Amino acid sequence: MPAKDLGTKHVCFKCGTRFYDLGKPEPLCPKCGADQRQSPAVKPASEKRSRPAARPVAPEPEPAEAVAAEADEDAEADDDEDDEDEDEDA
Repeated sequence: MPAKDLGTKHVCFKCGTRFYDLGKPEPLCPKCGADQRQSPAVKPASEKRSRPAARPVAPEPEPAEAVAAEADEDAEADDDEDDEDEDEDA
């Protein structure tokens, strides 16, 4: 396990060398001298990306044919129940 006094571990964005910054304010690669703060992968902390709010999904209206078919089925079911009631009374 690395000692805590070695600083932050970096991987150079130019040459791929792995190194510790040794607590220095400028994390420079010991092999190629690239300043790791200029890495294209590193974004300033002040830039915040926020996702746009998700739009609620509106329920799709049922087609008129489906509504009419359901009404017909309900009416037929009611007629069958009425016929059963009449048979019991007789």
